[in-house]
Amino acid sequence: MDILLFFIIILVASILQTSTGFGFSILATPFLLLLFEPFEAIQINLLLSLVISSALIRKITKDIDFGILKRFLVGSIMGLPIGLMVFLLLDISKLKLGVSIIILGLTCMLMMRFRVKRSRGRDGIVGGLSGALTTSIGMPGPPILLYFSGTETQKEKLRGTTLAFYLFIYLISFIIQVIVVGTNQTVWISSGIALPLVFVGLYVGQLLFKRISEQAFRIFTYIILLFTGIYLLVESLG
Repeated sequence: MDILLFFIIILVASILQTSTGFGFSILATPFLLLLFEPFEAIQINLLLSLVISSALIRKITKDIDFGILKRFLVGSIMGLPIGLMVFLLLDISKLKLGVSIIILGLTCMLMMRFRVKRSRGRDGIVGGLSGALTTSIGMPGPPILLYFSGTETQKEKLRGTTLAFYLFIYLISFIIQVIVVGTNQTVWISSGIALPLVFVGLYVGQLLFKRISEQAFRIFTYIILLFTGIYLLVESLG
């Protein structure tokens, strides 16, 4: 394993997750797959994302929209088994291709000022989609990020609610991973080695969050969504 590359991946992804509330799995997973077996990369991602969400949860409690969070959680519980069935029954490459096209299309619409009106029903649907994508391709973020961007949610509420949701969804996903796939020493040792970098990322990310304007935050959101869509597209065609 290239230890320097591993450290850089974890540090940058931790800063991104802390400063925006999303992005660790989007940035870290593709690069971790270069260093580890697929299940190891996913489990390291899940463990470190859990650490970040747990470390921040007390600081961001005031920013959480508990009404939306509750509906996301209810929706995700229904979406998790659907995603698992999709993973077991369908061609994942085709699924990633479809998801990438949807993400890229919707992101372009958002950049052209297309907006969505939030409702209780849509909250639940977005939570369900996020849950399904977690157990099928390991990426819960795109549906929530697209939804919050389309409803022009303030960056504080976006980060707080998303991190609180991740605390639940990543824990459940990790348990499912361990039960279905198992785990090994590489996952736990590598995660332990990465912890100091995660805490540095937490500190730096908090400083950046205070300095990011709403407009810059929105532009950065679009960049992350485009990166996700392009990554899934290339992976599905590879």
